[in-house]
Amino acid sequence: MAHPRMYDDADPALTRLRPLALAFPEAVEVEAWGRPTFRAGRKIFAVYGVTDDFPQALVFKPDPDERPALVGDARFFAPPYFGPGGWLALDLAVHDADWDEVRELLDSSYRQVALVRMVRALDAASADGAASPVPDDAAPPAAPSTPTTTPSTTAPHPAQEPS
Repeated sequence: MAHPRMYDDADPALTRLRPLALAFPEAVEVEAWGRPTFRAGRKIFAVYGVTDDFPQALVFKPDPDERPALVGDARFFAPPYFGPGGWLALDLAVHDADWDEVRELLDSSYRQVALVRMVRALDAASADGAASPVPDDAAPPAAPSTPTTTPSTTAPHPAQEPS
């Protein structure tokens, strides 16, 4: 039996969250458990809504180094089902959301579950100055986008030699 839809597409918080979450490379939205989930490929990096008590909460996977500070902040809580896995939630309806902070939380969560190629694409977009869901000061330095190569000094393969 499918879960009933537990959100409204016109919800102002979801309307603001959706483009932030979908701006990451290869990010997709998939409805699961009646709620929007945002995925890097097949791996979830964010969920909108937790329960009927928190229909406008953002569930995310915090950076392990930042988790203790977030747990100490009264705005964050361990959501049902996801909490035992280390995930946290921020209720966007109760607190005046700082959307730059939301962007940073999404970025951190995305980087933990995304494939290496997706993170490289995110870093390359940030380095190229393209529109990125991540503020410049929150993104780690990107690797050079053009690798340096040296001319090959190996002998030609015997099949390629002129006869």
